[in-house]
Amino acid sequence: MPELLLELLSEEIPARMQARAAEDLCSLLGKALAEAGLPASDMRGFHGPRRIGLIAAVPAATEAAEEERRGPRVDAPEAALQGFLRSTGLPREALVQRESGKALHWFALIRREGRPAAEVIAAAVPPVLRAFPWPKSMRWGGTSSFVWVRPLQRILCVLDGETVRFDLRHGEDDGHGIASGNLTEGHRLLAPGAFAVASAAGHEAGLRARYVIRDAAERMRAIREGIAALAAAEGLEPVPDEGLLAELAGLVEWPVPLLGRIDAAFMDLPPEVMRTTMRVNQRYVSLRHKDGTPAPRFALVANMVARDGGAAIIAGNERVLRARLSDARFFWDQDRKERLESRLPRLDQVVFHAKLGTQGERVRRLEALARLLAPMVGAEPSLAARAARLAKADLASGMVGEFPELQGVMGRYYALHDGEERRVAEAIAAHYRPLGPGDEVPREPVSVAVALADKLDQLAGFFAAGERPTGSGDPYALRRAALGVIRILRENGLRLPLRHLVAEAFLLYPAARAAASVPEFGMAVATEVVNAGWRPRPGAVHPPMVEAFAQGVVLFLLERLRIQLRAEGARHDILSAAIGAGEDDDLLRVLARADALAALVSGPEGANLLAAYTRAASILRAEERRDGPHDGAVEPELLEAAEERALAVALDAAEPAVAAALAAERFAEAMAALAALRAPLDAFFDRVTVNAPEADLRRNRLRLLSRLRRAMHMVADFGRIEG
Repeated sequence: MPELLLELLSEEIPARMQARAAEDLCSLLGKALAEAGLPASDMRGFHGPRRIGLIAAVPAATEAAEEERRGPRVDAPEAALQGFLRSTGLPREALVQRESGKALHWFALIRREGRPAAEVIAAAVPPVLRAFPWPKSMRWGGTSSFVWVRPLQRILCVLDGETVRFDLRHGEDDGHGIASGNLTEGHRLLAPGAFAVASAAGHEAGLRARYVIRDAAERMRAIREGIAALAAAEGLEPVPDEGLLAELAGLVEWPVPLLGRIDAAFMDLPPEVMRTTMRVNQRYVSLRHKDGTPAPRFALVANMVARDGGAAIIAGNERVLRARLSDARFFWDQDRKERLESRLPRLDQVVFHAKLGTQGERVRRLEALARLLAPMVGAEPSLAARAARLAKADLASGMVGEFPELQGVMGRYYALHDGEERRVAEAIAAHYRPLGPGDEVPREPVSVAVALADKLDQLAGFFAAGERPTGSGDPYALRRAALGVIRILRENGLRLPLRHLVAEAFLLYPAARAAASVPEFGMAVATEVVNAGWRPRPGAVHPPMVEAFAQGVVLFLLERLRIQLRAEGARHDILSAAIGAGEDDDLLRVLARADALAALVSGPEGANLLAAYTRAASILRAEERRDGPHDGAVEPELLEAAEERALAVALDAAEPAVAAALAAERFAEAMAALAALRAPLDAFFDRVTVNAPEADLRRNRLRLLSRLRRAMHMVADFGRIEG
């Protein structure tokens, strides 16, 4: 098939926008071509500092097509017929009359000839470009309304060696006079000027000859390998940072890695401070010795082949870095003149959230919650409370004000400088973790207590304030907080009463303490849970609506756990079934139950038991729609058939065995007790007619099936298991 090459050359595109823009271009143009009858295949995008584009295979032309369209009735008003003729573009003589339903209608046969691919592409590209979804766009000189991320300079569009002609005019708007052609440009400084292109291969080769590597992955690989080679020559290695390498690949067209030197006077700064200063301000790659200690060297990536080997570029960057590190030195020295604890009063002036108070109020909540959590995770309460008290103090420091990425990290350094207990200092640094899937979870008990307190307070507060995540956004990172709680519990093997802890976190907010039940604060979540049929446990220590609110947050955690397991390749329906067995808020116990359930249904006994359960549940649903629940006690004297008596006896044995096994958390034994029902249940369905003509027999047999369903629901909601 003919090859399509499209390139949009502009001023420098922000690195963070390039990859998404190339994806959007492929998606939007691919959709537009498909809708026009020209489906593209093997479409792949490319992106760089000055260009985005795509390469694809397309048919030479659209296929000819015929469409029969029914029009108005023959006796319809003339206006209706004229409207139909306008919509089809046909004269009256081209229409035919035919019966349709009970009336005579006009019919039109519309024939569409195939269109050359170039014609379709020329019509499809301008609307896509005019509506392109850049996160931010700009206008530039002239009166055109056309916008782009940066001023658009050229459009290269070639189909099988021939230029596809179009422009960006739209009515009286001249579209900046931009029209498509077969020209592109190489490196702005190393190879200025335009050159002609006839194919994707020629485009790539021509750019490379003019100091532009078209493929972003290749540029990133060249940067990674080039820096690693330079570092290895000095016995060093780069600090891994794939995100920075990807950004650098979006900043240069012809990467030239270079090494610079850091003045020895700055080497006593914390490594995180130096790395953050270099990364955030200058996009430098930090280097380290083989033992992990910081090296007095840094790597930079130039976009230029310099005649002096880069000496002037290195010197200029070293000069800039000295100024940046001098600023960092100032913050480091100034911050250590004041104890971390002395910064706490300033947090009372820092708003955490308009509905949730200040950071100072949050610190007091974390302190109380960490003290509550400490004995549950094996931590000393006084240390956990102390760490929570100081966890946010570095937010009022100069260094964190300049580099918010260092919150927690700087708190640890300042706490150690103040002579705080090491476990307290480490907890300050660790309480934000895990920050993502690849981040380690806290392990030391004091750190675990503070990290959990931070995340549970966040979840309880934002849920109560009505700021829950939606399908389109999660501005307060509540999904990340939930996954953090899940990972901390799973990876540390911790069993916690989550509903109780969420309720306690909720009640630490003044708005929650204002009434015995939940006022407007948190009411939406609590009401949803109650309306779904949930009822508080007997003997619950919190007011009913507080318990309901806490259950809503726990359900959010369980849903995130289900999604996490699905991402790990586990059967999420099994977890849903295990969750549906009750209102268990111990995640590890739920997982253990799910593992035992998965083992049961994976074998023939469990598969047959599931099939029998499905049949029983289906019968009960149908009959309960007719005459209501059949939850009454089974009457032994009405058990006529041997098979129904055998099933009743099997249930007599299984129910206490299941209950005892569940109470002892011997889930495999509970599953085995259920599996024993398989044979009598099969026999029951083979030889017993549930809907017997005798009303009392029918009612009793339905009660027997209802008893079976209740017994199985003690273990899991088998109705949620797929297949």
